[in-house]
Amino acid sequence: MSHTNISLEQAEIISWFDNTYKTRGEWYLRPVKAYYIFLELLEAKGEHQLLDVACGLGRLLEAAKEYGCGLTGIDISSVAVEKAKAKLPTATIQVANAEELPFKDESFDLITCLGSLERMINLDKVLYELHRVGASGAKYCFLVRNSETATWNLKKLLGIDNKKGHQGAKTLGAWRAIFEDNSFKVRTILPDQYPLHKRKKWSSLGIGKVDYKQVVEDSKPLSFANEFLFILEKA
Repeated sequence: MSHTNISLEQAEIISWFDNTYKTRGEWYLRPVKAYYIFLELLEAKGEHQLLDVACGLGRLLEAAKEYGCGLTGIDISSVAVEKAKAKLPTATIQVANAEELPFKDESFDLITCLGSLERMINLDKVLYELHRVGASGAKYCFLVRNSETATWNLKKLLGIDNKKGHQGAKTLGAWRAIFEDNSFKVRTILPDQYPLHKRKKWSSLGIGKVDYKQVVEDSKPLSFANEFLFILEKA
């Protein structure tokens, strides 16, 4: 993707992510096993073509290798793409803008976008593109931030939210309405599973075995989740 066809705001986001991936590497990311749950909920199989949008360093694609899917990833950061391609030389990974996906209509059976939709500038355009490249009956997995948590509200109050990385958040109802308005059928909504898997591990004093492919129920209402995990289908 040529950086001549992006907005100034997108250029700032690219710069922030390039610098983040250069300086922080992988240490702050979830382990690969934490991505299994997304693939389980999507019922990923070897015959599926998978697209991970905003793939970052390719952790989801690493996990998907074990399912035998055809692997494709895009990211707006050339640094992220270079690092992801080094780890996954057989996958198709390229620099691209989610607002203009470089793929034909109905190319993918499974599409994921984890922790990134809230950073998109023109979300309706991105969702149009994600819908366009999904095959008939395609399944989607989106992980999105909740704007009603105490942590998020404190950051906003103190003015320490990440403006350069265009970090945002919305309520559960707002996210659901946005997806349905953009021709997606909501099938399942769960709290982000990684914090629950970690809690289960801690509660056993690190002795118990955690199955990262299994859903963990939360005693708290869904609206309390830091992030929402949506499973959708192409309407």
